[in-house]
Amino acid sequence: MTTRRSFLGVLAGSTLASGMTAWIGGARAETFPLTRTDAEWRKRLTSDQFAVLRQEGTERPFTSKLLDEHRHGTFTCAGCDQAAFSSDTKFDSGTGWPSFWKPLDHGVGETHDSTFGMQRTAIHCANCGGHLGHVFNDGPNPTGLRYCMNGVALGFKLATA
Repeated sequence: MTTRRSFLGVLAGSTLASGMTAWIGGARAETFPLTRTDAEWRKRLTSDQFAVLRQEGTERPFTSKLLDEHRHGTFTCAGCDQAAFSSDTKFDSGTGWPSFWKPLDHGVGETHDSTFGMQRTAIHCANCGGHLGHVFNDGPNPTGLRYCMNGVALGFKLATA
């Protein structure tokens, strides 16, 4: 599977060899509080999770078990368990991916994504940098935003009483 990250890895490698700064998805590569090698990530994640979280892939729509998760709780990064979204902000966008109108404070970060000829904002875990999805300006009130997340990149923790 060719992913954006594998393509960009080759591009970044050639860029670094020429002495320039590596850029991923149109933004400067960041460092995160939690870092692991690709080998360590591969041991911890399923192949689908690795493709999305570490290689910026996208799961097929309507395949996530979290799409129909409506219990009260917290959606987390599947890579590191960082709290990312509250179930209180989840809504049915009809797109086939779990969607939210607001992330939790300090749960996610944004990166400009200009791959495939599109101008988008990619969303990543603030703790490990794992790719979660994208945000769009066609969501419901009160924010008008639609955080369209890959369900395979998320976990779910049921709220306790």
